[in-house]
Order: sequence, then structure tokens, then C-alpha cells
Amino acid sequence: MNIRRIAAVLAATAVLGTVTAPVALADRAAGTPSPSPSAKLPTGLYGTTDPTYDGVWRQSLAMLAQDTAEVAPAAAAVDWLTGQQCANGAFAAYRAAPDDPCDAKTPVDTNSTAAAVQALAALGGQDDATGDAVDWLKSVQNADGGWGYLPGAPSDTNSTGLVVGALTATGARPAQVRSAEGTTPHDALLALTVPCTAGGGGAFAYQPDKKGALVANDDATAAGVLGGLDRTLAPTAAPDAAPRDCAEPRTAEEAARNGAAHLVGVLKADGHLGSSLPGADDQPDHGNTADAVVALAAAGLGDRAAPAVTWLERNSVAWAKQTGPAAWAQLVLAAHATGADPRDFGGTDLVAGLNATGPEPRASDQAAGKDDDGPAAGWIIGPALLLGAGIGFLVSRRKRQQ
Repeated sequence: MNIRRIAAVLAATAVLGTVTAPVALADRAAGTPSPSPSAKLPTGLYGTTDPTYDGVWRQSLAMLAQDTAEVAPAAAAVDWLTGQQCANGAFAAYRAAPDDPCDAKTPVDTNSTAAAVQALAALGGQDDATGDAVDWLKSVQNADGGWGYLPGAPSDTNSTGLVVGALTATGARPAQVRSAEGTTPHDALLALTVPCTAGGGGAFAYQPDKKGALVANDDATAAGVLGGLDRTLAPTAAPDAAPRDCAEPRTAEEAARNGAAHLVGVLKADGHLGSSLPGADDQPDHGNTADAVVALAAAGLGDRAAPAVTWLERNSVAWAKQTGPAAWAQLVLAAHATGADPRDFGGTDLVAGLNATGPEPRASDQAAGKDDDGPAAGWIIGPALLLGAGIGFLVSRRKRQQ
């Protein structure tokens, strides 16, 4: 997940010419949350750190993860997310003044838009918002069938996989979503797979490097697996399957099977993935590991992900506490995909940790039998039922006497 967001925002930084992003991103790469903005954050927003580069992303992941745990996000949280949408259907990473209309300078992007679609589609009742967002995503599809982080940017595996998940979440069939040139997202993903004969064969590259070579990227591979299988960020476990021996793929699904087998091999060494960020220290990457677990479960290799799940249970809580809502959400999604209990994940209640980063969910009030403005609902409903039953008994008795 770190490489996904950092690479995406670095791409945006290069295009927009901003100079502040690399500093913030360096802090995040080191695991240090960015400082809170001077202005008070909206009450419906998850997290307390600067949302400039990840507001919609962390909001969407948080609500998507809550949905898998049967927690209903607060209305304020849903309203904040829908309020970030531009009139053309797109989302930017964060709009500090959502009442102001979007214009040509608003940095809308495919990742924020696709994540928001997946969250809102899971919650339901947001067909207009998700429909407009999907229409916008289709309108910025690249000639090769894929998507880059920004409209018109070269296609990358992570962005394409995310958009495929958004299409799937809204009932569209990615194989039928064609560019003006007739290519599909599956075509783009196939073009980003590392040949079996090369180093890291079977994996996905984020993008071709400057020389046009495809270099294996584990985080991109996790995204490519989900995209090749037409799965969202919150898949349930697929039926058990055996890892596929790498063979040149003819379809996106075969490419996804190759990618899943690659992840199994990488995880064998330590039970976790390392950082995929160029120049970063060689250290465990909790987010990428959680993404790999989700991808393996979607590919029917949840049993092969078990060591990584155990590693996350033992090592991820401190990371989640430091990083914030998106990290808690990734762990909840990993637990959900593999059938683990997110409320007892190595002794930690991930759902409670996630809920604490945002406005109090509606489901927590309902579970406690409470109403926002009064005492427990049971104390109101119970006497009312007894009173109704008593009145019915008296009326029935009077009729019989008459």
C-alpha cells in the first residue's frame, strides 16, 4: 500500500509541479504521520493527519473495511465522502473546500475515484454517485485499455487493478469496458506482466521502466492479481487452488494466477514482503504484506497466506496505531479475506481500532440498543409492547362480553 500511494502521488507531483509532496511522502515512507493541518479537520473524516494526499483514499478503505465487519459508518462519514465528488463524477485525493466547484486545476485521480466507488457501492444507496464516477473512469480510459493515476498518465498495474475493482463493484464486466481503440483493462494488465523467463517471472510490474523493461513489483503484483480476477479490495476467499507454474499467460486470469504464485514464493522466505519503494531501507512492509494476503485469498491460495497472516497478527498493531485508518482497514480486509476474526486478530480488536479513528459508527449505537437522543431502545420498546398487548387483551375481552 505504501508504494501504491507514494508512487501515485509522486506521479501527481511531477505533473502538477508541486514541491511539498516529496517531504510529506518521505515522512510517510519512514512511518511518521504527517502533521495535522492548521485548520480543523471535518468531523466526518477518518484520521487526524494531513489528508491532502490520502483523504478520500483512507476514508474509502475505512468504510469498506467497516462494511466487511458489518459496521455501518456514521452518516457524517458517508456525507463527507460523497461531498468530495466533483460534478463530473471524479474524486480528488482531498478537497478542503468541497462546496467550491471543481475546475480544470482540480487534481482528480483514478485511485481516489475507484476507491470511493468501491466503498460507496458496498454501502449501497449511492447509485447516482457511483454511476457518475464510473462514467468518468470510462471517459479517461487509456488507449491500451488501462488507467494511470492521473487522467492521461501512462497505465500502471495498481491504478488499472483499482478501476477494475470499481467496475466489478458496480456490476460492470471489465472485459466489456473497451477503449476507443477496442482494448480492455485485461489487455493492459497482460501487457504489464513480467515474462516467465525473466527475473521475477510471473509478477506484475508497476509500469515499464525508462528502458521499457518490466521489473517485478510485489505491491503491483497484489493489485494485478485482484484486477486480473475482477475482484474488489474486499474479496471473500475463493475455493482452494494450487499455485500455478509460471506459463506465458493468454488471459488476465492466467496472469493473475502467475502473480499469485509469485507472491507465494516471495512470502516463503520471511512470511512478509519488504518495501517496494526504490531507495527505501530493506525492512518489512506491513501494508504490502496485507495486500498480498488479500490477493492470495482471492486467488484461492489463502492457505499459503497463513504464515503472512500470523506475521501480521504478531507485528502489525503498532504499525496500524502509528499509520492510521487506512492501515487498520488493510488489516481488517486481510482478516476478512482469509476468514480470520478481525475482532480477535492476534488478540487485537482491529474493528475497534478502526472505528476509533473516525466518527462513531451507527452500528455501535444499534448494537448497544441505544438511541442518539435518549435511553436504551429496549427500555422504550419493551414497555410499549407490553402496553399494546394489554390494550389488545382488554379490547378482546370486552368484545367477548358484549
